[in-house]
Order: sequence, then C-alpha cells, then structure tokens
Amino acid sequence: MSGFRHVALFRWVEGTTTLQQDEVAARLRELPGLIPEIRSYSLGVDAKVNQGAFDFAVVADFDDRDAYLVYRDHPAHRAVVGEVVGPLLAERAAIQYEL
Repeated sequence: MSGFRHVALFRWVEGTTTLQQDEVAARLRELPGLIPEIRSYSLGVDAKVNQGAFDFAVVADFDDRDAYLVYRDHPAHRAVVGEVVGPLLAERAAIQYEL
C-alpha cells in the first residue's frame, strides 16, 4: 500500500463525559462523506488496556501529502476541531508519514 497516513491522539480534559466523546466520534465519522480525499478513516476510544494511554485516536489514510493537506485545512474538519474537539482537549499528539 502506498499513500500518506495521519494519526492523531487526544487526551481529554478531566470531566469529559462519554456523551461528549460520542459527539466527537459522530462528528468525525461524518468527515469521509464530506471530504473525498479521505481514503480510509478509523477512530475510537481507548480500550483501557494500558495505563497512561491517550483517550481517543484517529487514523486517516490519503493518496498523498496533498490530499492530507486538503483534509487538514477543509472547513468541515476545521469546524469539528473547533467546535467539539478543541474545547475538550487537554493534550494532543500527531504524526504523519508516508506509507
């Protein structure tokens, strides 16, 4: 497989509820229908197997770096980040790499 992958990990602020996490997941799951450059999109809440893990992850695959940049800057993605992710975010880690 060739392409470009984006991985984002979120740690929520203390007191973030399951309902709030569900809203984040629902809003993020809308993005593949709105941003055709997304080739594959997976997300989920930490399974609580290991201590110290982040709370939530997003893995997105694209054909290339340019397609990722379209996603990164797309108004629908920016809206989700600004409206539901950002207000709950205590910490974020991300990496992008060639497949």
